[in-house]
This record gives sequence, C-alpha cells and structure tokens, in this order.
Amino acid sequence: MPIRVMLVDDQELLRTGFRMVLQSQQDIEVVAEAGDGVQALEVLAVSEVDVVLMDVRMPRMDGVEATRRICSAAGTAEAGPRVLILTTFDLDEYAFAALKAGASGFLLKDVPPAELVAAIRAVCGGDAVVAPTTTRRMIDRFASVLPSSQPPLDTPELARLTDREREVLLLIAEGLSNGEIAFRLSLSEATVKTHVGRILTKLELRDRVQAVVLAYETGLVRAGGGQ
Repeated sequence: MPIRVMLVDDQELLRTGFRMVLQSQQDIEVVAEAGDGVQALEVLAVSEVDVVLMDVRMPRMDGVEATRRICSAAGTAEAGPRVLILTTFDLDEYAFAALKAGASGFLLKDVPPAELVAAIRAVCGGDAVVAPTTTRRMIDRFASVLPSSQPPLDTPELARLTDREREVLLLIAEGLSNGEIAFRLSLSEATVKTHVGRILTKLELRDRVQAVVLAYETGLVRAGGGQ
C-alpha cells in the first residue's frame, strides 16, 4: 500500500511543487491537501493519512496547534498520522514548539526532492527525521523556552528507567546514533535499539526527538552541554 501523504501549507504553489515530487514515486500518494490548520483537521477527520507535511505559519490555526491536536488525538506512535514540519529556517522557534507538540521532525522548504522522499519513508516507518545533533542544536538555541529551574534528576518520568536505559537516554541526548551508542557502551546495535524502544514506551514518547526534549526538560542534560 502506498504511503498516504497530506500537504498542509497556505501557499498553493508550494503544495503543487511538493505534490509533483511525491506523485512521481510509486510508493507515495498525495491523498489530501489543506491551506491551514483548521482545514487540515477537518480533512483528517474524513481521510486516511500516514504522513502530514505541515507548514508552521498559517492563518486561522498554525502548524504548531494543528500538530498538537493531531498528536494528542493519536496518543501513541502506533496510532494516527505522523507529522513532519515544513519551515523556512532550520532554527525556527515554531518548529521547535511543534517537536514538543509531537511532530516527528522537521524539513526545510527547500529540501532536495530525494531527501523529502527519504524523510517521508523514514517517518512512515517509525523513525524521526531530525538528526540528534540537529535536535540538540535547536534545544541549545532555544534554551530560554525551557524551564528556568532544573528539577532533580529523580523525576517521576526518569524513575521509570533502569540505569542502563537512563545511560542510553543520555547518549541519545548527546547526539549519538544507535551505532555510536553501541560502540560507546560495548553493546550490539540490536540491543541498543531494544533499549531505545523501551525508553520510548516507558516515557510514553513518540520518537527519539521527544526523548531528547525530555532529557533537557528534566535536567538529565542541560542546554549548552552540561549534565
């Protein structure tokens, strides 16, 4: 079954460009479009969609609020469509807010076609498309929007994790891939993948992007690189 994609952007010309790129792929089908967040929610209510390409700055309802409502309705990574944020700037505060709201990553609007297609496939498969190092850069850039007083590390969320899982979470937040974590901890990559999956399940997170955000918000990692 093709990956069903919805395009949400108030600029029809951009939607047309994305549609042309995606419809050239045998495994991707553009099944819906919307010009703002309100219309996106209305269309999603009657459409089966796997991935939403979501602009952030739109009239009536922006992409952040629309993403929050979509992800809240889905509840888990297994339910509902995944959201990819479309932004003009790679350090857009709206994109950061959307990641916190449950988006699976972000793309620049001038993304090369091959990267756009690869990102949609990755997200549909359950991965995040924001590189961990990029996520950390975004969080460092917007440290001012995080809580000013860091709570103790023994928060209810982190208390659910084993020592090894907490160690893996820390390395995720430092920007390491599964392979790099495996090398650092002398584990197999399959074992690390299992740990990551358990971390996401225990913390009720959709993907590793949200895991990085949580690591900063709970004080496990501090903006600027401190621990």
